[in-house]
Amino acid sequence: MRGLARIVALSAVLALAHLAPARAADTIRLAVQKTGTFSWELATIRANGLDKEANLSLAVTELASTEAGKIAMRAGNADIMLSDWLWVSRERSLGAKLTFYPYSSALGAVMVPASSPIKTLADLRGRKLAVAGGPIDKSWLLLQARMKQDGIDLKSDATIVYGAPPLLAAKALDGEMDASLNFWNFCAQLEAKGFRRLAGIEDILPKLGAKGPVSAVGYVFDETWAAGHRDAVARFIAMTRKAKQLLVTSDAAWEKVAPLTGTTDAAMLKTYRDRYRDGIPRRSIDDEEADARVLYRVLAEVGGRDLVGPAPELDPGTFYHAVPGD
Repeated sequence: MRGLARIVALSAVLALAHLAPARAADTIRLAVQKTGTFSWELATIRANGLDKEANLSLAVTELASTEAGKIAMRAGNADIMLSDWLWVSRERSLGAKLTFYPYSSALGAVMVPASSPIKTLADLRGRKLAVAGGPIDKSWLLLQARMKQDGIDLKSDATIVYGAPPLLAAKALDGEMDASLNFWNFCAQLEAKGFRRLAGIEDILPKLGAKGPVSAVGYVFDETWAAGHRDAVARFIAMTRKAKQLLVTSDAAWEKVAPLTGTTDAAMLKTYRDRYRDGIPRRSIDDEEADARVLYRVLAEVGGRDLVGPAPELDPGTFYHAVPGD
C-alpha cells in the first residue's frame, strides 16, 4: 500500500508540473528602421518561430530613420537598435555606456555606368562623384584615406555632390553623375540596373590595415541593461544567427523578405539577396574589434573631432564579448 501511495503521490506531482505555466518569455524592445534590413531579419525570425524557440517576445517600434532609433535608445524607450561602432565609441566617450555586437559587414561601393570609361579609382579625378551620407560618412572618409595613399585628394580633385541615398541613386540612373558612392542596398539597385562596381569599400580596407571584412553595423544596447539580461541577450543573438543562416541557405526564406524590399524586380531581388549574404559576419569578435580599432584611427585622422568627438582611439568597451562561442 505504501508503494502504491508513493506512486500516486509522484503521479500527482508530475501532473501538477505538467500543468504549471512555462516561464514567461523575456521581452526585448527593438527600435527598427521601417525600410531597413533589420526588418528582413525579423520577418525571417517570425516566419520560422525563432522568437518562440528562444523564449523571447520582440516588441518592435518601427521608426523613420536611424536617428530616431538613437533618440529612442537615449530616452530608454528601446533595448536594442542598429547603429555603427563609430557612434557607439563616440557615445561612450561622452558617458553613455553603449555596446555593439556585429550585424553586417555590407558596405557601400563606387558605382559607374556599364559603359563608363572610368576603370580605376584614380580615374575619378576630374569627375563628378555623388556621395551619400554627407561629408563625414564613413565610406567616404575611408575612400578619401585610401586615395590619399596614392597622392589623390578627391575633395579637391573631383567635383563632389552630397545628397540623400535614394536621390543620388536616381540621379546616377539619369546619367547626371560620372560615379556614385552610395549605401550597399542602393548600390544593389544600380547593379541590378546594369551599373558596374568600380570598387567596394570592403575592397580598399586591406590597404588601410584591416585583415578581413569589418562589420560596420551592429546591434547596439546599453551595457548595464545587457548585464542584467545576459541570458536574454545570448538567446537574442543566437536567434538572429539562425535567421541569418536561413537567409544564407534557403532561397525560400527570401519569399518572406521580398515584399519588404520594395521591389518585385527579379534581378534586383537576387542582387539584394547576394549582397546581403556577402555581408553576414563570419569572424570572431576579437578579430572584428582589432580591425575596427585600426579603421577608427584612420577615420579619426580624416574626419577629426566632428566625427569621433574627443576620443582618438576606439573605446575598449565598444564591442560586446559576453556571447557564448565568440
